[in-house]
Amino acid sequence: MTLDPHIRDKYQMVVGLEIHAQLNTRSKAYCADLNEYGSAPNSNVGPVSLGMPGTLPVVNRQVVQHAIRLGLALNCNIAESMYFARKNYFYADLPKGYQITQDTTPICTGGHLDIEVDGESRRIGITRIHMEEDAGKSIHDQDPFDTLIDLNRAGVPLLEIVSEPDIRSSEEAYAYLAEIRKLVRYLDICDGNMEEGSLRCDANISVMLKGSSTFGMRCEVKNMNSLRNVQRAIEHEVVRQILLIEAGGTVEQQTRNFDAVSGTTSLLRSKEDAHDYRYFPEPDLQPLTLTPEQINAVRSEMPPLPAELIARYTTELGLKEYDARVLTEDKAIALYFEQLIQHTPNYKAAANWVMVDVKSFLNQNGISINEFALKPAQIAELIELIDGGKVSHSVASQNLFPALIASPDKKAAALAETMNLMQDSDEDSLTSWARTALESYPDKVNAYKSGNKGLLGLFMGEVMKLSNRKADPKAASKILQQLLEE
Repeated sequence: MTLDPHIRDKYQMVVGLEIHAQLNTRSKAYCADLNEYGSAPNSNVGPVSLGMPGTLPVVNRQVVQHAIRLGLALNCNIAESMYFARKNYFYADLPKGYQITQDTTPICTGGHLDIEVDGESRRIGITRIHMEEDAGKSIHDQDPFDTLIDLNRAGVPLLEIVSEPDIRSSEEAYAYLAEIRKLVRYLDICDGNMEEGSLRCDANISVMLKGSSTFGMRCEVKNMNSLRNVQRAIEHEVVRQILLIEAGGTVEQQTRNFDAVSGTTSLLRSKEDAHDYRYFPEPDLQPLTLTPEQINAVRSEMPPLPAELIARYTTELGLKEYDARVLTEDKAIALYFEQLIQHTPNYKAAANWVMVDVKSFLNQNGISINEFALKPAQIAELIELIDGGKVSHSVASQNLFPALIASPDKKAAALAETMNLMQDSDEDSLTSWARTALESYPDKVNAYKSGNKGLLGLFMGEVMKLSNRKADPKAASKILQQLLEE
């Protein structure tokens, strides 16, 4: 679908996201069945998750703690009293015929998350976070005639994060979802893997005329398994709704499916309202009460979060904000950098080594930082050698770094000695090489003294050749300039 840019510019999109984070607890939300991805179909099931008559649920304490952690990280109010509810609907992969969730008393309310898009900060409100259990999985593509059901996922704990309709562009939606994914990984409550379904996102999308304060009718779009697909689905749905309005039609409240191949949405069903689910309090679970002491106990164990690390790196360590954001993009990288700066005071060099050399090696070899052979202390040894004038940065990066990876049990200094990589900083040796280099190009020396300062590189190249690339570049350059000024 194509849309005239002038028509598109008349409208403002309004988007709210509902994100389901599958928690990494050992057992399910309300029973002891194993919570594990990738097990054989229907192997992680039991009487409670199968919905057998007479079985009773029990609240998983760790689910509650994970919810508090996320709520605190998103600046939410944590409820001290709440109850669970039943959300009733029929589907083949929902053996009980209902999900245990929270309706009118979510555990977290009223938070926010700050994002950055095109260099500008935006604050997205959080309506609520509530605890619930997942349904099983219907598999439609493995049998030509039948739908297969895997109930391993039935009862797996979820946190649903519902944003306010504050998102005004697909780029903002992308940034918001990426920040939520980063946050749940930092908190170690969810692996954030959208491809495997441990982080899922539904988008509520509507359009209104610019300048209006009345939101249009929204449609909910499902089945988006990547950050990019969320962005694509929003863009397509906005165009579809604008074209429909411009043609004189009316946007109806619907649930729509996103097709990643065609990049289009299609009707799944007319959107249900809350009364369609016949919510009522869960009779088999007691109301839940949290004390301030319990909430503060979780607060005291919170890890440093990306925003806190960025603030510390830019103020205390003096790094640029871009560098700080790159370093905190991945929790494992941030932890590696945190260990590295315990071994060196040269924070800028430490950041550059992690962002350039280490990350390049990881990308080229398709491994994570947890599989990287070198410990942070070994990178600090390389930095110390460079700062001490023992090796140049280029030699350390191009020669010593790969050699150290190949022999991670070796010390960087010992390896540099063995490989004959140590720089010569002896003033007499440097002066001798410098004089020989200048004597080789008397006409170039005259040209330099006449104003052609760019010839210094030629003389430096000759010094490095004479020294077999062992001359300290900084010291050699200084001596050359002194000789040329005589």
